[in-house]
Amino acid sequence: MTVKTALLLVNPNSRRGKESLPEVRRLLDEAGIRFIEPPAEHGGTMSEVIEKHLGTVDRVLVGGGDGSLNGAAEGLLKTRLPLGVLLLGTANDFARTIGLPLDLAAAINVIAKDKTTRIDLGEANGHLFFNVASVGFSADLAMSLTENAKKRWGKLGYAIIAARLLASSRLFTATLDHDGQTEELRTLQVAVGNGRFYGGGMTVQADATATDGMLDFYSLEVDHWWRLLALLPSLRKGTHGNWDDVRAFSTKDLTIRTSKPRAVNLDGELKTKTPVTFSIREKVLSVFVP
Repeated sequence: MTVKTALLLVNPNSRRGKESLPEVRRLLDEAGIRFIEPPAEHGGTMSEVIEKHLGTVDRVLVGGGDGSLNGAAEGLLKTRLPLGVLLLGTANDFARTIGLPLDLAAAINVIAKDKTTRIDLGEANGHLFFNVASVGFSADLAMSLTENAKKRWGKLGYAIIAARLLASSRLFTATLDHDGQTEELRTLQVAVGNGRFYGGGMTVQADATATDGMLDFYSLEVDHWWRLLALLPSLRKGTHGNWDDVRAFSTKDLTIRTSKPRAVNLDGELKTKTPVTFSIREKVLSVFVP
């Protein structure tokens, strides 16, 4: 019988990364999952480390939040190694999208049972993302939310910084090309989702999945910040598309242009700028799921 070996990659800068590593090792041992770790001073990106281990491991375990997963995306796609998600981040939105239990021991037991499903990945100007991309308010939030704030305050950090930003946020103009049509809009934020959850509890679309071969778009076209507060319950449920000042639809590709370059947030990381073209890579990655 072939011995299965995992490559264990834990982001020490994630909210619970460094402090949880001994527990992760213990739980993997108890679950009978053999693993190897790259040296602490390995250098290179997470994706490069994954590529270097092709042929010596049969799965990759990533500990951290959505940003950590994003850093592994290219290496996972190139090697086609299955992904096991260890919930050590601030919000763990992608883990919730695929239905992983939020308890670390339970999540490791999911990996030990060897059940996988193939998921889609989003792509923005050639950069991959697991969960959600955004332009506007969420990108500004990502720029403002430091690693120290994430570690100290967790999800509360999102709320604290978001409240400060809301008071000074302004609408911006964007041009949207999709499905053979062009639209101009004034918006506080546009989001493009491959998964369902983002931002520590918000929902892109109520029945979105990472396996449906579609991108889910929405634009918050509110003219006062207090309108966004009224929208919050719907944003959490994913029913905001029913509101008059929210534009929402599903598509396979779209392009967003703005009058001046604006940062694009991919899984909590600022990776590119507008103009940005989105597409969907269908069923390209295997992930361990319940």
